[in-house]
Amino acid sequence: MATIELINISKTFGTGLGQVTALKDVNFQADKGQLILILGPSGSGKSTFLTILGNLQTPSSGQVKLNGLDLAQLSSRQKEKIRLEKIGFVLQAYNLVPYLKVKDQFNFVSRIKKSNNLSSTKLNALLAKLEIADLVDKYPANLSGGQNQRVAIARALYTNPEIILADEPTAALDSHRVEEVGLMLHDLAQKENKAVIVVTHDLRLRKHADSIYQITDGILTKEA
Repeated sequence: MATIELINISKTFGTGLGQVTALKDVNFQADKGQLILILGPSGSGKSTFLTILGNLQTPSSGQVKLNGLDLAQLSSRQKEKIRLEKIGFVLQAYNLVPYLKVKDQFNFVSRIKKSNNLSSTKLNALLAKLEIADLVDKYPANLSGGQNQRVAIARALYTNPEIILADEPTAALDSHRVEEVGLMLHDLAQKENKAVIVVTHDLRLRKHADSIYQITDGILTKEA
């Protein structure tokens, strides 16, 4: 049984002559222990793919399954619980709380999700690995784009999720940082037994992936 699965997923926006098809009959599955890249240019459907995979929006047709459970059968509250407990998101906009210092970003999360988060020791080790341990008393506005990106990655990993979904996680990073993040994501999949799915156009991450897919005009294909 796949950890997460898309079955014949299509997504359209608008109606009539203004209708746009973002995804076309997409089939996909990911298991724990895998780092999967979804490569494609801007406007190819990558972000729509990721938000449907993460249960942030519903498809026009098809099924999304998590550990065999059809998410369409769940209530809004049950879906929210799954997002909180099972899925870690790294989004392009970072989504950090602007009036909270870096250390308080994690305290805020722990008030919402009270159990199974990283211990203080593991969180400190993660911050050190991402080279942001010295930034904990700063606000997002005082950080560079790359630093905010790494804080967002740390916050997503803090909840100890089963599935990690990342949207262009290396967009604001230089080559050195890309290598570090690529290795870390691969280790999370392999050593921590998590399903890690990254949508990106950053080809520097290819060497770290276990599987690579291409998405073009809403059509997903797996590389041989």
